[in-house]
Amino acid sequence: MEYRLTDFLPTTKKELELRGWDDVDIILFSGDAYVDHPSFGAAVIGRTLEAAGYRVAIIPQPDWHGDYRDFKKLGRPRLFFGIAPGCMDSMVNKYTANRRLRSEDAYSPDGRHDMRPEYPTIVYSKILRELYPDVPIILGGIEASLRRLTHYDYWQDKLRPSILCDAPADLIIYGMGEKPIVELAHRMSDGQTIGEIRDIPQTVYLTSDIIPQPSDIILHSHEECLKDKRAQAENFRHIEEQSNMMHAKRIVQLIGNKYIVVNPPYPPMTTEELDTSFDLPYTRLPHPKYKGKVIPAYEMIKFSVNIHRGCFGGCAFCTISAHQGKFISCRSKESILKEVRQVVKMPGFKGYLSDLGGPSANMYGMHGHNLSICEKCKRPSCIHPQICPNLNTDHSKLLEVYRAVDAMPEIKKSFIGSGVRYDLLLHRSKDDAANKAAMEYTRELITRHVSGRLKVAPEHTSNHVLQLMRKPSFQQFYDFKRIFDRINREEGLHQQIIPYFISSHPGCTEADMAELAMLTKRLDFQLEQVQDFTPTPMTVSTEMWYTGYHPYTLEPVQSAKNQHDKLAQRQYFFWYKPEERRNIEQSLRRIGRTDLIKELCPYANPRTNARREEPKEEKRGRHRRRK
Repeated sequence: MEYRLTDFLPTTKKELELRGWDDVDIILFSGDAYVDHPSFGAAVIGRTLEAAGYRVAIIPQPDWHGDYRDFKKLGRPRLFFGIAPGCMDSMVNKYTANRRLRSEDAYSPDGRHDMRPEYPTIVYSKILRELYPDVPIILGGIEASLRRLTHYDYWQDKLRPSILCDAPADLIIYGMGEKPIVELAHRMSDGQTIGEIRDIPQTVYLTSDIIPQPSDIILHSHEECLKDKRAQAENFRHIEEQSNMMHAKRIVQLIGNKYIVVNPPYPPMTTEELDTSFDLPYTRLPHPKYKGKVIPAYEMIKFSVNIHRGCFGGCAFCTISAHQGKFISCRSKESILKEVRQVVKMPGFKGYLSDLGGPSANMYGMHGHNLSICEKCKRPSCIHPQICPNLNTDHSKLLEVYRAVDAMPEIKKSFIGSGVRYDLLLHRSKDDAANKAAMEYTRELITRHVSGRLKVAPEHTSNHVLQLMRKPSFQQFYDFKRIFDRINREEGLHQQIIPYFISSHPGCTEADMAELAMLTKRLDFQLEQVQDFTPTPMTVSTEMWYTGYHPYTLEPVQSAKNQHDKLAQRQYFFWYKPEERRNIEQSLRRIGRTDLIKELCPYANPRTNARREEPKEEKRGRHRRRK
């Protein structure tokens, strides 16, 4: 299908004129390139407001230097400015775990890394407030959402107050924002001022005038948290619990002489509401202004389909539940198939869907058997430390979706690129039908939906680290790998399982990493998918890393913090590299694990610490494909 310029949200004065518009109701400023696709937040908010009857324009990646012409070019909107800084946190997007500048920004044309400032929420807000002091500014997206209260900032290495204290804006919409943004637009269109709007769910505001309610949760003040890290840890437990409750309470925190007020979130979207969001008239393409340029993040997802929102895994280092919540909202099979029919007509599609998944691949259709129990639940995870007996773990609905998609004549194969929770596949409940469906799903996943390599995320091998991560025992990875290998043998397949691991997570030591190296070597893995833990706002892991306390138990937790200690852990991922072996041997001697030297450093000379030439056969073998 050929799209016209007017099929996209307007980005320039000329595009407004093509639509016959003299002005607009809402202008969105995005830190990402404008891709008109349901995986890109600014496009979702823009299309949602458009469907509600508003004139919406979007200005992607405005130049924040010089005369601010990008901020002036469309003038003032009738209702408000919206700031959507990007699908990724700007600092995670810009810097590595070692605070080194990344060479590529996947959400910018041709991967350019200079298209957005650090903290675009703050930078864009200050410019707009300077240019248009009387126009309301609304913040959204992951950056503001996860900085709505006092939080630790890894890149500044200090505790920061709510981002509303740094960005001169009027309101934050946190989480997935379709419902609150439309309610806000309606209220303002009806004549309410931004200062009068204080009760919309899923919004955050700063005020000096508040009447506390008996049900409010009053956090330790920002100043208390600066003085006492334990107070910050205590705060976080309340923040996380309320983010994952069906009927949450209002949260209030004093900062200086003002209060940050966080209204409870909306209930999870219904299937009908989610279908409506995904069925909006997206072109699924980058704006024509990027013709001839590549947007790496778009290339990754352009032939993929998202089938649900939310994740009840509650992994300690993950922000999904803080942003989307733990309750699963599913699209209907009809809506999914409708989008697949759009994908197969796209230029360059060759019959392969790159992903048919969600935040977690296999949570579609899952919810509590007794929803009244879910309505009272405070647990941040439905599957840790054990799978909740009230959770329906039936994979039948997901299998129906897979089979309906695979039955389409244009589809040669649909891959599952999202993370698979193998603990859900291994779980045996009292429901025989659900157990049968889990086994059926496992076989179908391995035989029909893997592109040669199945990625899973055990994250670590040490049970005490896995407990802190809220991940299942490594024994479950062994169990799943045995099933994976058996099904491959039975089906005559030669597929690999690719595990993800994290080093330097709170609670992890060099000794834990030495064990990880030993166990994964015995499984014949040379690890590729690895990362060093990066503290990001609003995760349990970050609070443990910064405060030194577990927010739920207040017990001390030690972390590797300086670069030397972090690299000492990370090197164990690469025991198979000759250049790492000397340092690994020295580390093993220091931590008292000389028993592992022969296994991890087989060419060390125990008397001189010298290295001798590896046998040529060993060198050649390292370059062969691992089985």
